Amino acid sequence: MAGGHHREVLHQDPALIKYAQLNANRYKYFRWNARTAKISFIYAIVIPGALMTLAFKTEGKYNFRGKRRGDILEDF
Repeated sequence: MAGGHHREVLHQDPALIKYAQLNANRYKYFRWNARTAKISFIYAIVIPGALMTLAFKTEGKYNFRGKRRGDILEDF
């Protein structure tokens, strides 16, 4: 009942085991190079900057308030 003496039900793929170990220890194999620096710059600076610019340009431009009880339909 304690376990450990049963044989494996599914055969484990050695390639998947190796990939799982690599994924768990990814920080040990990471190196900064031109490609990783460029990708990190895009995700950390460019995308948030573009979203912030879009947010500031459209601030107050659209009214997302829905019709409420008591509002007349001509206002919408």
